[in-house]
Amino acid sequence: MEDVMIRTTGLTKAYESVVAVDHLDLEIRRGEVFGLLGPNGAGKTTTTLMLLGLTEPTSGEAKIDGYDCTRNPIAIKSIVGYLPDQVGFYPDLTGRENLRFTGALNGLPEAYCEERAKRLLERVGLTEAADRKTGEYSRGMKQRLGIADVLMKDPKVIIMDEPTLGIDPEGMRELISLIRDLSVEDGRTILISSHQLHQVQQICDRVGIFVKGKLIACGHIEELGRQLENEGRYLLTLQADPGGEKLKNAIASLESVRSVEEGAGGVLRIDSSADIRPQVTALLSKYGQTTLLLRQEGGDLDEIYHRFFEKAGEPNEHGGSQGKTGKLRSFLQTKFHKA
Repeated sequence: MEDVMIRTTGLTKAYESVVAVDHLDLEIRRGEVFGLLGPNGAGKTTTTLMLLGLTEPTSGEAKIDGYDCTRNPIAIKSIVGYLPDQVGFYPDLTGRENLRFTGALNGLPEAYCEERAKRLLERVGLTEAADRKTGEYSRGMKQRLGIADVLMKDPKVIIMDEPTLGIDPEGMRELISLIRDLSVEDGRTILISSHQLHQVQQICDRVGIFVKGKLIACGHIEELGRQLENEGRYLLTLQADPGGEKLKNAIASLESVRSVEEGAGGVLRIDSSADIRPQVTALLSKYGQTTLLLRQEGGDLDEIYHRFFEKAGEPNEHGGSQGKTGKLRSFLQTKFHKA
């Protein structure tokens, strides 16, 4: 069995003079949770449309479990589940009734459908709310019911759009745990399109950073941090007591230091071409300073994301809008509600 579940090769989509996705080469492994990061307009939605077989690429190809997404849309629909950022259910039906309806759409036998709905409601922690109308559900409850809904047809791959958006901290922890379980326990492949960097860092095995249709970085978060360091991009945050201009000037005079900026509370942000922590520690000792904070940036996804943006010559932004149009959400969910 091939280890790669999703593979794109030279995948390109152009709309007249606008290239939405530009020669995307991507491999997502079987059972992996992969985060696709980027601002609004980066090409994430267009990539999702091509993976779901809902729009044809201008050139290149996309395959899921060996099936060509363009030539085999029925096969793709049978093995892929899609969870939009705002899940839609019939508000006057209960959670259980909504799942029964999805099961019926997918041609599941009534007895099997009933048993599967019961097991999935239990799995997503909604047994007590199973017979309440979904119009009364919180956003977090709807997201969990959305996962149960997607699982009714037992897909190998689940594509999620901003799954943690607008959910309270406790609901977020539950959802993150559930998504990890889908990967680790079930062996399902999860593709998450998001700009919620902190949540992505907690849940994803690898991430890809998308800018203007191009994948500018891809790998484990730790690997991306090391890559920046190997390219001579170090950022050190320092807070010392009593601090002062003498210490600041001494650090600025170090050979590999590019700049030293002072922020609130005397916190220094030091940009350098090498790891200068040993030299800084020596200076702190020399000037009788007490270290309050000494942190080498790079392991945090937020920092990695912004620095790759800077490297690509883009504004230092955090990731675009919080969702697509309601029309697109409805279109995608309707198309993938039935296998």
